[in-house]
Amino acid sequence: MYKKIILLDAVRVPPNKLYGDAKAAVREELKNKLEGRIEGDIGLIMAITDVIEIDEGHIVFGDGGVYFNAKFGVLAYEPILQEIVEGEVIDVVKFGVFVSIGPLDGLVHISQISDGYISYDEKNSRLVGKETGKSLVIGDKIRARIVAVSLNEFDLRDTKIGLTMRQPYLGKLEWIEEELEKNESV
Repeated sequence: MYKKIILLDAVRVPPNKLYGDAKAAVREELKNKLEGRIEGDIGLIMAITDVIEIDEGHIVFGDGGVYFNAKFGVLAYEPILQEIVEGEVIDVVKFGVFVSIGPLDGLVHISQISDGYISYDEKNSRLVGKETGKSLVIGDKIRARIVAVSLNEFDLRDTKIGLTMRQPYLGKLEWIEEELEKNESV
């Protein structure tokens, strides 16, 4: 889920950036410090949207920088358990598909794609249902539910999001449309 949050933080502005607008310098330092980081209950901080206010600044003995207490807005993304997300298949591997769900990627394990048997077609880089013949390839748009979240604050690459498509009206968007049409005709 995307969210806008107002945060408070102390920011050190180095002496070579103290010329001109202090708010602009604080914003630049906040961007360098926070954008792209995962913070506990906030999620992935994607952007510093604005600096609402800063104090007059404090100088620490022996340090040439100025420390500002800042109130600022951020745009963050936090994957929530049981949330329904849409994304694009970015990689197909033997054990499932990786899906881009905004700024992060999730994995739909092969056992979570459908109820039937799924096989990996290495030559065409796709997963194919044995009984249905339905396939998943890179570029397919899917809808899935988040079933596992492990955010690693220290290493973004070690963040893991598990997805499932084994529920009604989840899966490749074309499959969902076919299912809706079939249900309408009944």
